[in-house]
Amino acid sequence: MSAAALVKELRERTGLGLLECKKALAAAENDIEKAIEDLRKSSGMKAAKKAGRTAADGVVAIRTAEDGSFGTLVEVNSETDFVARDEGFLAFVGQVVDAAHGGRVADVASLMAGDLESAREALVQKIGENIGVRRIALMNADGGVVGSYVHGNNRIAVLVELKGGDAELARDVAMHVAAVNPQVVKPDDMPEELVAKEKEIFTAQAQDSGKPPEIIEKMIGGRIKKFLSENSLVEQDFVKDPDVTVGKLVAAAGAEVVAFTRFEVGEGIEKDEVDFAAEVAAQLKPKDD
Repeated sequence: MSAAALVKELRERTGLGLLECKKALAAAENDIEKAIEDLRKSSGMKAAKKAGRTAADGVVAIRTAEDGSFGTLVEVNSETDFVARDEGFLAFVGQVVDAAHGGRVADVASLMAGDLESAREALVQKIGENIGVRRIALMNADGGVVGSYVHGNNRIAVLVELKGGDAELARDVAMHVAAVNPQVVKPDDMPEELVAKEKEIFTAQAQDSGKPPEIIEKMIGGRIKKFLSENSLVEQDFVKDPDVTVGKLVAAAGAEVVAFTRFEVGEGIEKDEVDFAAEVAAQLKPKDD
């Protein structure tokens, strides 16, 4: 394993800073288990203990330029929704999104290389939960406008880039994306492998119907078209006015949807399921003498 990979693994397993992990590995002669043992004996012990827990809760946050020229979206995770409402945690999230937006930094490692990592470690020590900056997205408007929407509980946030239009229209489209969660902007954007997978599924379903091959082919074509329509932003019925599609709404304003980015807290993270009743029972069970 390369030195960089060792540092990355140690950071993921301990939640500690880049420099601290590099020093620990150097002192342990790149023995990662010894490095962890040494860190547990040092001042980083509490953070290291908490880092093994899954941080799948948290919040998303957005900053957009006043002129709508660019926007920044971040996700910062905690272990519980209780901490996600903590004032200290939210203040740290504000620091993160401000730093990313101000410096136009999209790389988490680069952003956290300095004072922010120290602030994160201090917060872990204070709160007693694993906390991590998971991802950052930057969006620039190329002659258009970037709009944003954050759902009321700060768990879903969206950036939308329009060519033409204004910030209000972009915000309406972002609100729709937050609510409906399309996969792509338009049907042609759907990855070929995903379309092929859906076609395979539809083909198997249609063949079970016992209909003639030419009818099956039409059935498959119709289902693929419906799949693309339902999952493409511009083809979807606008959430605030189902009588018009998002594409037509935007076109009526002389605009076009260029791109969108949607973050939902914890999506894609496998969260440990804890049986608290069993955990308490195990703790109360008398130990063998």
